[in-house]
Amino acid sequence: MTDVWHHAQEQFFAVADRLKLSPAIKAFLSEPEVVHNFTVPFTMDDGSTRIVSGIRAQHSFARGPAKGGIRFHPGVTIEEVKALSMWMTWKCAVVNVPYGGSKGGMIIDYKALTRREQERATRAYARRLLPYIGPDLDIPAPDVNTGPREMAWICDEYSHYVGHPEPAVITGKPVEYGGSLGRTDATGRGVAFAVQRYFEIKGEPLERKRVVIHGFGNVGQWAARVLSKMGAIIVAVSDSAGGIHAEEGLNVEAAIEHKESTGRVSGFAGTEMSNEELLELECDILVPAALEGAIHAKNARKVGAKLIAEGANGPTTPEADAILEKRGIALIPDVLANAGGVTVSYFEWVQNRQRMYWTIHDVHQRLRDIMRGATDDVCRIANEEKVNWRVAAYLLGVERVAAAVRMTRADF
Repeated sequence: MTDVWHHAQEQFFAVADRLKLSPAIKAFLSEPEVVHNFTVPFTMDDGSTRIVSGIRAQHSFARGPAKGGIRFHPGVTIEEVKALSMWMTWKCAVVNVPYGGSKGGMIIDYKALTRREQERATRAYARRLLPYIGPDLDIPAPDVNTGPREMAWICDEYSHYVGHPEPAVITGKPVEYGGSLGRTDATGRGVAFAVQRYFEIKGEPLERKRVVIHGFGNVGQWAARVLSKMGAIIVAVSDSAGGIHAEEGLNVEAAIEHKESTGRVSGFAGTEMSNEELLELECDILVPAALEGAIHAKNARKVGAKLIAEGANGPTTPEADAILEKRGIALIPDVLANAGGVTVSYFEWVQNRQRMYWTIHDVHQRLRDIMRGATDDVCRIANEEKVNWRVAAYLLGVERVAAAVRMTRADF
């Protein structure tokens, strides 16, 4: 996982040089402003005490409070969390949401715990995190192996800490506990909105476009649902155990029901294949929606898509980027394509602060407008600067953050 941090920095330095950022701003933005690393003790069901490591990286406060998810996974590292916090900073800036980036994690096999152990571990992590988060400081959200349930536990711990209910401390909460309508589907829906606008700009219909989804969790499922309703054909999906391909198109809702009931896509009607084989399928659109680094130097030459829309964070390595560009494969980068999640998280935070809640129509319409506007901005910069869309998105995001830094630091 160490490579993911080098990956994030490499992307930043390339854009910083193109923007001619001062050495001070370049150095300032190349590392998180703060990284918290702490122990998390909690009680197991047998009465023993277990101690694991917790991390929270806060990359930037230049444009507002930090914002980013919390993942509970045995593969969490400081390097990974730092990289994800940096990507969140650029992502928020690309869609012009007034946040900086953060990310957190606990190094633990969370799925191996009982429900009671999960609650005790989450609340213990929250208690260690309490001094470093808040509605105007750092607003966590769900990520790998966390969801509305964990967000409610953390919110409850924070509310006890400050002595009053404070739903705006965290987003991705259950709707009954101050969450926003439309948050569950936001990231996948945002991917679909960006793809839809991409083809509108090109003057091509999205209807009948063939789509492959690599990673059929929440993001992949919702991207498949929404793209299917827009007229695209979902021909293959996969999870960590492998994939399913149906040349005539999959029944998306039935595939999701199968995945939810069995825990995997294998066994659903279609031709079974490995994840590597799935990435090589000829298609119009590939949505990598799993973990980082899925498309790399060894497989980029075999990718069969005409367009990649990054539903995951960092699914394409810099080496793969160069190969894909030489092959003429277009790409909507993660800092644009999957920004729907943080956008609706921002909506949730706004609703919590106002104590006034929006309809699902309002949420979807506002998300659509922001995603389409950001896609237009990135396309414009790509055309003006004659660069690919990843470079264009980074030029947009990094310059917005750098401009905020200059406003408060005259010596920079």
